[in-house]
Amino acid sequence: MSTPPKSTTPKTMRAFVLTGHGGMDKLQFHRDWPTPVPGSGEVLIRVHACGLNNTDVNTRIGWYSKAITKPTSDTAYGTEAEADPSWGGTPLAFPRIQGGDAVGTVVSAVEAGDQHLVGKRVLVETILRDWDDPTNLDRCGYLGSEADGGFAEYMTVHARNAHPIETELSDAELATFAIAYSTAENMMDRARVTAADSVLIPGASGGVGGALVQLAKRRGATVVALASESKHAAVSALGPDVLLPRSPDDLAEALQLATGSRTVSVVADVVGGEDFAARLDALQRGGRLVCSGAIAGPVVPFDLRTLYLGDLSVFGATILSPHIFPDLVSYIERREITPVLAATYPLEELRQAQQAFIDKEHVGNIVVTTA
Repeated sequence: MSTPPKSTTPKTMRAFVLTGHGGMDKLQFHRDWPTPVPGSGEVLIRVHACGLNNTDVNTRIGWYSKAITKPTSDTAYGTEAEADPSWGGTPLAFPRIQGGDAVGTVVSAVEAGDQHLVGKRVLVETILRDWDDPTNLDRCGYLGSEADGGFAEYMTVHARNAHPIETELSDAELATFAIAYSTAENMMDRARVTAADSVLIPGASGGVGGALVQLAKRRGATVVALASESKHAAVSALGPDVLLPRSPDDLAEALQLATGSRTVSVVADVVGGEDFAARLDALQRGGRLVCSGAIAGPVVPFDLRTLYLGDLSVFGATILSPHIFPDLVSYIERREITPVLAATYPLEELRQAQQAFIDKEHVGNIVVTTA
């Protein structure tokens, strides 16, 4: 009987660890954090790159709590948010390694049936499921929130969360996809967007916004993008049919001048804020609004008469339907969508990367690398 080779995985690793809710000081860099050990059904991944997202900031500052009514920012909130500070509405366990947008190589697998994954480059699915009941929303969690994520050299996930991918894209480019594009595709799926639709996308210069532009165009829809005029050139490269200022004085009039119609059939919103009512008013009778974020503010003006008199449908979209992530991988492999990589930082500079993300001067996605 042969002796299995010794593992070359180090016992410790570099990692950025979140020690509690608060400011940047709650993110602590370690050079000797224990390397995780995969459990039943899991694989160990050597992380190469991990993208940044609003969820990282929101989780750190406790913004998901209903006690908070301010826009997403770097404000460190107090104890009023401690009861429900995660997107799942429950307290987090600290310390926690954040980062849900991971790309890496599988270095070991626990189960014999998962050994084929060893050595494969993978895109990590961000939704953590009970794989015995994968569509049960109450049994879902989020990578980097309910379990450690990719702001480290190594991470573990269930083998079914590790999706092998064949592409010439770099690790950093691949790390722009998992959260932003799966969120956007989930929104498109919930709103049942087709080539017959016109889709209004506020915040089109952001990671999810830019993904929405590409994925709505992939479905053949007519896309109206809203973005700061200083970012129009970059957003234009994503292929929207119409590009308007971020917050037109009169959205209906701006739509009329640009498209010949004062309304659209779908609004795909991750912005919220004070302009929410104008976007709801821009829906045609029977139109659909799908929401998966509120970076400009979670408490919005909402006239119920607009909703029921317009026969509108409003969808929330957080937990992915199980088919969304495999679909996304196939789109990448077929080159049907394009990464928008704004900047890369080494893992040690996660704080600087997150500050650049918060400042919102970029277009696309910011990524940290562990090489």
